[in-house]
Amino acid sequence: MAVNVTLNGEAKQLDAPTSVRGLLESLGLDPAKIAVERNLEIVPRGAYGDVAVADGDRLEIVHFIGGGNAPVTPPREDKPFKLAGKTYKSRLIIGTGKFKDYAQNAAALEASGAEIVTVAVRRVNLTDPNQPKLVDFINPKKVTFLPNTAGCYTGEDAVRTLRLAREAGGWSLVKLEVLGEKKLLYPDMIETLRATEMLSKDGFQVMVYCSDDPLMAKRLEDVGAVAIMPLASPIGSGMGIQSTVNIRMIIEDSKVPVIVDAGIGTASDAAVAMELGCDGVISNTGIAHARDPLQMAHAMKLAVEAGRLAWLAGRMPKKAYADPSSPLSGLI
Repeated sequence: MAVNVTLNGEAKQLDAPTSVRGLLESLGLDPAKIAVERNLEIVPRGAYGDVAVADGDRLEIVHFIGGGNAPVTPPREDKPFKLAGKTYKSRLIIGTGKFKDYAQNAAALEASGAEIVTVAVRRVNLTDPNQPKLVDFINPKKVTFLPNTAGCYTGEDAVRTLRLAREAGGWSLVKLEVLGEKKLLYPDMIETLRATEMLSKDGFQVMVYCSDDPLMAKRLEDVGAVAIMPLASPIGSGMGIQSTVNIRMIIEDSKVPVIVDAGIGTASDAAVAMELGCDGVISNTGIAHARDPLQMAHAMKLAVEAGRLAWLAGRMPKKAYADPSSPLSGLI
C-alpha cells in the first residue's frame, strides 16, 4: 500500500509503509549526520527504527552546510620579492633615523624581520671620530644597506651623494629622493627624473621615491628605475595612504617592484598598502616614534605579511547591501 508524505516541502509517494530509519536508508542518508522532524516534532535518533512513517506525515530532514558558493577566480601568483637581482624574504624595509640610539634601531630591525635598511650619507664628525657608528650595531654584511639622498634638492646633489656612498661601501643599489622644498618634503619630480637617468647611466640600481602620479612613475621606470616608491602621504606624517586609486594604477602599469614609501604611520597602513598589491613597504617614523618602537616593528612585520596574504587571497567585492552568507535554498 502506497504512503503519501510531504518530504522537505515536496509531495512524495512511498511504495510501502516504512519506519523513519527505513526511509533514511532508502534515501541513502546516514542517520548519524542528519536530524528528522515529523509533524513538527523532533524524532530522537535512537527511535528512528521504532517510529513509523504514516500516510499524510510531514517530514523535514536537515543537516549542516556551509554558506553559499564561492566565485571562481584564477589564483594570483606569489612572485618572490626581488630587488636588483637579489631575493628577499621580508617585504618590509625600515629606516635608521629618529630612533633614540643605534641600539634601539638595531633591536627594532631584529623585531621587524627586515633585511634592508635605508641609511643617510653624512659628514664624519672630525671633532669626535670615536662617536658610535651605525655599522657598529647593524652589520652591512648581514643586512642590505640602502643609501639614500635624504636632504638633497637637486639632481647633482643626489648624484654626488650616492657616488660618495658607493665609494664608502661599494653599494650600487640606492634610494633616490630629490625634494622640492622643506615644508612638504614632496619630491621634485623633474629633478628626480633627471637624477634617475644620470644614476642609471652611471651604473647605479635606483629605487626612486616619487609622487603618486602613475604617468611619472612609468617615466621613471622607462629611464632605468629598478623600483618605484610612491609616497603614501608626506614624509613623517603618519597619515597612511591618501590615494589608493593612484597607487593601484601605478602597480597595474609597473614592471618593476612598487614599494610604498613615506607616511606609513601604523601597522594597518602597511596592511592596506600590501592589500593593494604593493611589493613592499618602507617605514621609519612610524616605528621610531611609536610609544614602543620594538612592538611596532613587530606589528609592521605581521601587517606586511598579512596584507600580502590578503592580496594573494583576493578580497571579496564590496556590495551596497547585505548578502546572506547562508543560502536560502533548503530553508525549513
